[in-house]
Amino acid sequence: MLAVGAWLDEHPEMARRILDGGHDLGNHTQRHLSVNTLSEPDARAEITHCADRLRRLTGSIGTWFRPSRAPTAAPLVERLARAAGYPHVLSYDVDSLDYTRPGAPAVTRTVLAAVRNGSVVSLHFGYPDTAAALPDLLTELDRRGLHAVTTTELLS
Repeated sequence: MLAVGAWLDEHPEMARRILDGGHDLGNHTQRHLSVNTLSEPDARAEITHCADRLRRLTGSIGTWFRPSRAPTAAPLVERLARAAGYPHVLSYDVDSLDYTRPGAPAVTRTVLAAVRNGSVVSLHFGYPDTAAALPDLLTELDRRGLHAVTTTELLS
């Protein structure tokens, strides 16, 4: 899971719970702004402020960074994330569009139309459509011989 720092501020107990559940926890910027369009100082602050929250809550900044509001990091953002201590800058190739609240069946259809072996799917917690789509989505992925894994498992 890639967490926004402001969300961690509101739900500090979740950081340890996520890790204790065997999941990855990484940085998705402090305020979920369009980080690729920010100035260098502002982009650096978005990355480091979230890293500070993660360190305070878990003792580590994590190993994964994913830019907010973009499937890939601009070269500047990737450089800043690595300078902040992130060895991995994650991209995704399947956008579920769940944040547009299209309904669970649409989230499921969108993902299943695009997902392939090795895909990284962007899903967002806090959206009812996402949670409602997961059972059918995971069942169909399993039927296709695909399985949801942590980022570490996928990219190791």
